[in-house]
Amino acid sequence: MSWARIMVPLAGTPNDQGVLTSAATLAAAFNAELACVHAPADMADLMPWMGEGFMGGVQVTALESLKEAAQEGAKTVGKMAADLGYGRTRVISLDSPVWAGLAMEGRLSDVIVFDDAAARGKGPLAESFQQLVADEQRPILVARPGFRTDGVALIAWDGGKEASRAVRTALPLLEKASAVVVAGAPAASSRAFELDRLVEFLAARGVKASVRALEGSGDAGSLLLGAAKDVNANLLVAGAFGHPRLQEFIFGGTTRTLLNSDGPSLFLSH
Repeated sequence: MSWARIMVPLAGTPNDQGVLTSAATLAAAFNAELACVHAPADMADLMPWMGEGFMGGVQVTALESLKEAAQEGAKTVGKMAADLGYGRTRVISLDSPVWAGLAMEGRLSDVIVFDDAAARGKGPLAESFQQLVADEQRPILVARPGFRTDGVALIAWDGGKEASRAVRTALPLLEKASAVVVAGAPAASSRAFELDRLVEFLAARGVKASVRALEGSGDAGSLLLGAAKDVNANLLVAGAFGHPRLQEFIFGGTTRTLLNSDGPSLFLSH
C-alpha cells in the first residue's frame, strides 16, 4: 500500500513556502505526484454583497482587484513549485467556484497537506482546512516545522471509528517511521479499549509498535501532547472531530487541543 498523489492547497503568497516544502518531502518519500493547487479568493463570494442587478464602480473595482490578485497568486505558486526541483510536480489554478474545484482535487488525492496557521483557523485557507477535514472527510497532514517521514510516530488510540480510520489511512506513513508508539488514556475516555489490540493490528501489517498507557482522567489532548514530547515524536496520528462539530466548537475537545498546540505535526482523519 502506498500513496500516489499528495495535494497541497496554496493561497499564492510567500507564506506558502513552508507547507509546500513539507508537502514535497511527503511526496518524495512515496515518489508520488505533488499537486500544488492554487485556491484564490472566489469572486462568486462577493456577488451576494453587490446587490442584484447592480454593478457600480466600487463593485467593478473589487472584482478587478480579485482577478489581478488571483493572477499574481498563480504566478507565485508556479514559481515556487518550479523552484522545488521535484520532478513529479503539477500546478493547478482553480477558477470559480473555487470550493467545488478544491473539493474535487481533494477527492482525487491520497493526503492533503496544510500548514499550522490554517489548522489554527488563521489565514486565507483556514475555512478550506475545516471543510476538507470535517465535511469532505479527507486525510489531512498538518505539517509543522521539522516535519519528516522517518521520525517517531505517536498514535492516539481510543478505540473509536475516527481513530481507527486515521490509523488505517496513515499506514503507509507509519511504515516509514523509525518508531511507532500507541498511546491512550483509558480513564479519560468513555469507551472501553485495549492498546495492545492495536499493536496486534499493526504487527499483522508489518508495523512494529510499543504501548504507552497514559495515566489521568483529565484532558486527553494534553495527555497525548505530553506523551508525544516524552517520546520525541514528530508526528501524531489521531481521529478528528469524534463528537458532533457543534459540540466540538462549544466545548473544545481533543481535536481542538491538538490543533492549537505547539506539538508535532498531525495526521488527522475524520
